[in-house]
Amino acid sequence: MQQIPCLDLKRQHQAIKKEVFELFEQVYMNTAFSGGPFVERFEKEFSAYTGLPYVVGVNNGTSALHLAMLVLGIGPGDEVILPANTFIATAWGPSYVGATPVFVDCDPGHWQIDPIAIEKAITPKTKAIIGVHLYGMPFDVDAVTAIAKKHKLFLIEDAAQAQGSRYKGTMVGGFGELACFSFYPGKNLGACGEAGGLSTNNEAYYKHLLSLRNHGGTVRYYHDEVGFNMRMGGLEAASLQVKVKYLEQWNNRRREIASRYLKEITNPKVKMQSQPTWADSNYHLFVVTVDNKEAFVQHLTANSIQPGFHYPVPCHLQKAYSHLGYKIGDMPHSEYLAAHAVSLPMFAELSNEEVQHVIDTVNSFA
Repeated sequence: MQQIPCLDLKRQHQAIKKEVFELFEQVYMNTAFSGGPFVERFEKEFSAYTGLPYVVGVNNGTSALHLAMLVLGIGPGDEVILPANTFIATAWGPSYVGATPVFVDCDPGHWQIDPIAIEKAITPKTKAIIGVHLYGMPFDVDAVTAIAKKHKLFLIEDAAQAQGSRYKGTMVGGFGELACFSFYPGKNLGACGEAGGLSTNNEAYYKHLLSLRNHGGTVRYYHDEVGFNMRMGGLEAASLQVKVKYLEQWNNRRREIASRYLKEITNPKVKMQSQPTWADSNYHLFVVTVDNKEAFVQHLTANSIQPGFHYPVPCHLQKAYSHLGYKIGDMPHSEYLAAHAVSLPMFAELSNEEVQHVIDTVNSFA
């Protein structure tokens, strides 16, 4: 058995290379490299796929989080509640505008943001909650929305890992004031390069985003506010145009693989994420935890399986946020997850033989 990678982008790109390169040639011939018609087409196609009325393409998912804060008027003196177990970019959004990220723990079963912890963290300075659809699994949207409404807080969805995930049958991205997507190459819907996007049901937010991403204006050389150069590139948009047609097919294959993992991995030493009835994950990642992580990783690698690690240091213990005064023990569930989580191979092009080898190897861990 050849080594099975945690993620192999080459297989996906080889299968669609002809389509992508044909569209790249159109971008090239039209010299539409920054913003422009190919970005607009992708925005419409992603809107049609998700059912979200307003979609704005930007240069990456981190910029999407930054712009979401600006559109909602969040700034110095404000607090934004978010989970400690997420990729650090979730916290950059509040930090970039001078607000304070307030980290809370995750649920010990499904590993998404804990609504009880949110309620306890609210202060008079709290302006918003960022819920993360971590690993592609939706957080408990109803519970978090109820808290946001009760306390008159904005809700932002960090859907960076959740393209095509559903909460109670509805695509994520339209539950809060804004949702932020990443189209980083390794995502389920990933560009050939860096890209991101936002979705909203609010036309005023949509128009403001169009201005902010383009130097603070909608007419060339006329600038109504201090803006940013955060446009999506034409080549990136072209690659996404091709890929969005296949996203549901790819996600469904991931769901097939995840279903096998969930049913056929029976090793009691390996704990898997619980699967709430509300969640239809896109299985961007398939994460397990083991008490003896080092031995488990050695077992996988000895059997030609490359593990992944998402994420080894929770946000509240990152050096960048040491000034906030968090300490070990403040978020026990997030800290356990960080110390013991291992990502198994998960991508649509995995063969059934490879999936079986992963299952057998995990079950043989002693």
